[in-house]
Parts: sequence; structure tokens; C-alpha cells
Amino acid sequence: MTLSAGTRLGPYEVLAKLGAGGMGEVYRARDTRLDREVAIKVLPERLAQDAGALARFEREAKVVASLSHPNILAIHDFGREGPVAYAVTELLEGETVADRLLQGPLPWRRAAEISIAVAEGLSAAHVKGIIHRDLKPQNLFLTTDDRVKILDFGLARRDQPISADDATAAPTQTGTMPGTVLGTVGYMSPEQVRGEPTDARTDLFAFGCLLYEMASGQRAFHRRTAADTMAAVLNEGPAEAPVQNLPLGLRHLILRSLEKNPQTRFQSAHDLAFALKELLRTPSGEMPLSSGSHRRPLESLAVLPFANASGDADAEYLSDGIADTIIQTLSRLPNLRVMARSTLSRYRGVDVDPRLVGTELRVGAVLTGRVLHRGESLVVKAELVDARDGSQIWGETYNRRLEDLLALEADISREISEKLRLKITGEEVDRLARRSTESPAAHRLYLRGRFFLEKRSAESLRKAIEHFQQAIEEDPEYALAYAGIAECYDFQGFYGYRSPNESFPKAKAAANRALELDATIPEAYAARGVARFYYDWDVPGAEADYLKAIAAGPSYANARQYHAVLLAAVSRFDESFAEVGRAEELDPLSLPIKTTASWTRLLSRRFDEAVERLEAAIEMDPSFVPVRNVLTWAYLSKGDHARALEEGRTISGRGTNFLATFGVACAAAGRRTDADAVLRELEEISRQSYVSQVHVCFVHAWLGDAERAFQALDRAVRERDWNLIMLDVDPRADPLRADSRFEDVLRRVGLRA
Repeated sequence: MTLSAGTRLGPYEVLAKLGAGGMGEVYRARDTRLDREVAIKVLPERLAQDAGALARFEREAKVVASLSHPNILAIHDFGREGPVAYAVTELLEGETVADRLLQGPLPWRRAAEISIAVAEGLSAAHVKGIIHRDLKPQNLFLTTDDRVKILDFGLARRDQPISADDATAAPTQTGTMPGTVLGTVGYMSPEQVRGEPTDARTDLFAFGCLLYEMASGQRAFHRRTAADTMAAVLNEGPAEAPVQNLPLGLRHLILRSLEKNPQTRFQSAHDLAFALKELLRTPSGEMPLSSGSHRRPLESLAVLPFANASGDADAEYLSDGIADTIIQTLSRLPNLRVMARSTLSRYRGVDVDPRLVGTELRVGAVLTGRVLHRGESLVVKAELVDARDGSQIWGETYNRRLEDLLALEADISREISEKLRLKITGEEVDRLARRSTESPAAHRLYLRGRFFLEKRSAESLRKAIEHFQQAIEEDPEYALAYAGIAECYDFQGFYGYRSPNESFPKAKAAANRALELDATIPEAYAARGVARFYYDWDVPGAEADYLKAIAAGPSYANARQYHAVLLAAVSRFDESFAEVGRAEELDPLSLPIKTTASWTRLLSRRFDEAVERLEAAIEMDPSFVPVRNVLTWAYLSKGDHARALEEGRTISGRGTNFLATFGVACAAAGRRTDADAVLRELEEISRQSYVSQVHVCFVHAWLGDAERAFQALDRAVRERDWNLIMLDVDPRADPLRADSRFEDVLRRVGLRA
């Protein structure tokens, strides 16, 4: 129904129709009480009797009414007149951004100015816990007096409010049924397209689409059909040609906003607004920079994988090893944040702009390098770039003999610390100059060992130990090689490649020897802490080692990861979350660390949060089995047995621990025959190799067979099964908690006095 001029809605007199959309008709009207003109939005006739539409209309009014910001449309009133529901807002004169774009793209500075206003409006909404979820050019209004207004909160969702002190943290609580797709095609984030839970970062993806379109005149993901457009949002990046003439800083900001993974986008609208304001401070649109002798110290660094220019796969260990050694050395400096190796591996073999890396990883400097190895000749080219503007801080080409590799690595590390203008003590200078061995052969064997260690398979760990031992034969006092052996044995025990009795004592002995030779090695402290925690069940001793590892290597992410698990095991959950959060900052793309972050949530019984994190991690690498294993347990803990069974089936053939998880999923789903078959298979495997009896216990427990479950637990205690140290908080053991024998197990492990 169209309202004619003169129609009264309460105290408001309709003057003329302004426009109409799918969810409302808008009229110019006069407020007869205050004698001012306003806008009135009413539901169209086809929706006037729709209870759902009415509820949404009222919800939108309440959402907007809870906000008070100059960049958000203000609402004055809400009411009903007979069958007509209406909302009264301020009257705007001007045009939408969609109308303006019909004339072509905006000058980039104007687009940035509009975007700052939008970001500030979004920030105000997000602080109140309100997510818009439908940002698009039609919902942005440019007034004739040069203001910007965000319109139409019809799809908005209210989450827990964010405090002013925590305005950069995205809310995580969801209010929409998973699987429901809401938004406008072409502006929806990947998580919206998939119907997954959304948070404030969803609005930031739409923001990136808007800024791209305003500055280029083209849509970021426009395709022939809606289905093709959604596929592009999920699987393709925006075309860079339309924005190639924009200032590089603006391009980087747009591309970061359009990251598929919410964790690699800007994390708050406040940060976006700040970044845009910084861009506008300089005529060129680049980030401002102090140069020359007045350059500010750079306190964060990413060492990208060095390129292997030799064309010889066997030389890969050298290019990897040089970069790793530099990371390992510089990670010990307290005033420098060094990104971890696993996060940087995504840039292997890719020619990337250091400025883009700086934006993505939030680092001030980026080191790149190339290694050419020919016989006994070694040519290494290294370049240190200021990620804020792309200028070269330092560059050098080294022509050395292979036997001079140790000196070369020390020279590069020293140059970096000097060029970054770090404030370091004399002791730290000495530490940078100190060589871990004087034997070139031993060092090359050590680098080969690290190369295999990082792969973490049973075979690669065996090869790593061989190379570390050969390095020790070359130099019996090579502390780093002992530390490498300790890490290998820890991983063998943790992943079940060897029994705890075989692996962890060897890890502890190797770590002790490393520390006798050099008490400054963070990897050795962490490796000894792992053995103390998982095998000795010595929580205070393990924590002391983890803290020493962190003190010796502030950027050593693994030590913080291990410490987070210990803290969760003893119910210090807030400390655990903070510690694993610091690990994620240092190594944001590490799947093992993301698995740990989810595992600590599971131990704290935040099952929904664990599932959300795990599903995000699976997007990064669907084949990473530990994530799917923890996800199976998260579903089991939530009581979603069907999804647990489906997830458990995908991992059942990837190792005995994962097979046992599948057995529990079968038991929980009432498939006793399948669960019994898993137990028989585990028994058969145990005749030839180690099988964790704690995992066997869990299958029996979830089948309701407490006798056999406690028999398995008794054997696990004798074998020093590492899973026992977390038994007090582990939801996997819930079926056994009411049994008096459970407390006895906890006492034997040292978790009870």
C-alpha cells in the first residue's frame, strides 16, 4: 500500500514518497509536534501481516535506537497506526554511495575519507556488540552537507558488548542458526556464504568490498551469476588490475580486509580507521616514515624462507637452515619480536612484496634472501626491507666458502640487529657473536637434522636423530645438536612413535647435556620441560623450565604453547588462554598452536568456542589430522555424536590414537560392534608397537565397561602414559569420574595429595 500525502501516522503527516526497497517504503513526513521534517519507513503491504517481518522491523529499530553516532542513521520513534508499523528517523538529503558510483569511481582520497567515517560508525556499533552483516553501497548515504551515514540494520545481530578497553577484540558469541546464509551476494564474507558463525570481522570483509568498489568503480567479486559470485568469494582473490594505480598502502589495506580467513584480516574497525588516517597524512598515500638517522627502531621482524637458487633439492636444507638459524638467534633478543618459522613457510617459493608481508603479519621489517650453493662455494644475497614503505634498510651479497657458513650466519644476524637500531646489552651482543660450534661439518649436519625435525613424521624424526648424532660425533660439545635430539625424542613420545618409557627419559638426558654445555638455549629448556611434564608428572619443575625457555627466547612460540597446555591441565585457564594467545601472535599460521588453542578450550569445557576455532583451522589445512581429532572430541563433548562419528571416520586410519578416537565415537553413537572391532585392532597393533592405554581406556569407558577401562588405566600408569597428566580436567574421562577408583588414579599420577 502506498501512503498518500496527508496520511497521518500518529503525530506524523506524510508529505511524499521518497523510495522503496524489499523490506520497506520510505516517506518524507512532518513531525507535527516539533514542526520538523523526518523520514518514515513502513513495511510494504505484502509484509505487514508477516509476524517474522514485523519482528525483524522492530528489532532493527531497537538496534539503531541503542546506537548514538554521527555516522549512523538516527532513529526518533517507532510505532503502529492500525495495520501500519513504522519507524521514524532523521531525514537525509543527498544520495547513496550506490547512486554516486553510477558516475564512476571516487578519487582515492575521497573514498578513504568516506571509509574512515564508515569504520568509525562500525566501531561504535561493534563496541555495543552489534554487527551489521549487510554493508553495501545502497546502505551508505552521502549527505549534501558532507556527512556519511550507515543505513539499514535489518540484518544486524547483537552479540555480547565489547568493553571500551577491549574494542579491538572481535565478539565470538553467535545468534544465528548455523547454516543460515544472510547478507547480499558480493559483499558477504566467506563465513557468511558458508552459513557459519560470524563476528565483527564479517563487517570488515564487506568494508573491504566497499572500499575496493569506491576506489575502482568495480565490484571486488562480481561474476555472471550469484552462485559464481559466492564461489569467487570463497575461492578467489579480488582482481588487482582495477586497483593497481592506487597507492600501495591503500591496496594493501583493501587486500588485508578481503582475506578469506577472519584471523588474518584487520581485527577491528577501530584499527581500520586508524590505518586509513595514517594513509591520508602523506601526499603519496603511503604510511608515514621517519628516515635516515632519525629512523625509529623496528621491533618486529619476519625472516622469509630463503630461496634455493641452486636448482638442487639436496641443497634445500641450506637455504632453510640459514633462515632458521637467523630466526633462532634473533628470537633470543628481548626487544625484538621475531615471527616463527611455520607461519613464514607460506611464503616459500612466492615472490611477495615485503610491504604486504608487513601488513599481513604486523611486522616492521622483512628479511629476504637467496642461496646459491656450488660445490664448496656459497653465495648468499640478503636484503632487509622496511615493511612500512618498502625501502631497503640493508642489503649484502656474500661470497663465501661453505666452511664459512657459521661466520656468515653470525654476520647477517649482527647486521640485522644493528640496522634495526635495537637497544641491546653487551651480553646480548656477545650472544649474537657466539658460535654454537667451530666445526663447519657439524653445523651442516645440524642443519640437516633441523630440516628433518620440522617434518615430525616417524621416519623424519629418526633421520633427524641420526644427523644430530653425527653432528655430535664431529663436535662432542655441540649443545644445539643435543637440544635437537631432545626435541626429537619428545615428539616421538608425544605422537606415540615410541613408548613414554623409551622416549622421554632420553629427551630429558639430551636436554640436560645441552644445558650443561650452554645454559642459554631455549629449545633445551622447553624440551626438558616437556619430559618433566608428560613423563615425570612434575608440574612445578616443568613450568620452571618453560619459563626459563621463554626468558631465554622471548619469541620462541613453542615454549609458550607448551606452557599453555600445562596451565590448562591445572585449571589455570585464563593464564592458559593468554599464553597460547601470545604463541599465536608469534606464529599465527601454526596449526599445532591452533590445535593447542582449541584443546585448552576443550579442557576448560568451552566446547562451542573450541569447535569454532577448530573449524577455522580446518579451512587452513583440511588434511591436518590433530585438528580433526580434537574436533571429534569437541563434538563428543557437546553430545553431537553423529558429527563426531563422521569426523572420527576421516582420521581412523592415521594412527592408533586417532583410531581410538573413532572407537569412542562409535561407542557414543551406539555402534558397539564397530567399537569392539576398534579395540581388537588396537590389541593386535599393541603386540608389535606402542599403543596408548589411556586411549584404550577411553573406548572402554564410553562403552560403559568401567572394569576394563580401569585395567587399561592401571597399565597406563605403569607405562607413564603422558595423557594421564591432564586427566583431572580432561572431558574424555568423564564417564569414569563418579567411580572411586578414579581418585586413586589421580593420586598415583600426583594430581591429588
